[in-house]
Amino acid sequence: MFKNLTVFRIGPDWAADLLQAEAALDKDRFVECGATQQQSAGWVAPRGPAEAPLLESIAGQWLLRLMVEQRVVPGAVVKRRTDEIADQLEQSTGRRPGRKQTKELKEQALLELLPQAFTKRASIDVWLSPTDRWLIVDTGSATRADEVVTLLVKALPGLSVQALHTNESPAAVMSDWLLSGEPAADFTVDRECELKTPDEMKSVVRYARHPLDIEEVREHIRQGKVPTRLALTWNARIAFTLTDLLQIRRIEFLDGVFEDDASVSKEERFDADAAIATAELRRLLPALVEALGGEHLPAA
Repeated sequence: MFKNLTVFRIGPDWAADLLQAEAALDKDRFVECGATQQQSAGWVAPRGPAEAPLLESIAGQWLLRLMVEQRVVPGAVVKRRTDEIADQLEQSTGRRPGRKQTKELKEQALLELLPQAFTKRASIDVWLSPTDRWLIVDTGSATRADEVVTLLVKALPGLSVQALHTNESPAAVMSDWLLSGEPAADFTVDRECELKTPDEMKSVVRYARHPLDIEEVREHIRQGKVPTRLALTWNARIAFTLTDLLQIRRIEFLDGVFEDDASVSKEERFDADAAIATAELRRLLPALVEALGGEHLPAA
């Protein structure tokens, strides 16, 4: 539960209403792609069974799940079919299609191929904390996170969100931690990082399963390389990778966080895991924001 977090702030004017929100989400329930539809996205039950609620409230935390289905047509296949249609036109008219017409032929080829295409699905978990006013999207892709937020803002009346910003950039703070060897309280630096030059060369140095408190790492930073990823552990309870874009990736809850009780049912396990995971992350997020200089609030 929760592997990658892209974090947003919920605007102050939104009033959380569980029943109203679930009714609104029901209007955008997931439907499979039509024969010539390239992508379909909609909400499904986060608990799994189709008859379960689209919105789960556990210990005051809201859990949702977006399902995205795509018909996959390889670009090479579209190009081959486009060329076939263009060849047929040239034979019948004696003239090769121009750029504009070729674009139209490509769209025609895609429509022809879509009904034969395989589909693939991906689900994205979403967590809203009405009391803390966090909106968390479980993805490491900024593009996919923005797509989820757009659909959620459309679905829930009055909801407005903005990306989380801190007073100090993650890259600057990570550089300081690596140079000084002294991360913020309750954080420890682990054994993986990525350093990259900010110039057009984009030179990259990566360390994996390697101590980082060495002169070589510090020298890379002095020469201008900037940390873009750094593995950290918080409070000996959550290991994760922080990125320069303030994303939290590769989350791992460490031993002792979850209770291993084989006697509980699947339903009880879902509730317990959700309550524990959100409780831990509700402690991690403020600690991380504070370590990055506090939250940067837009001017009134």
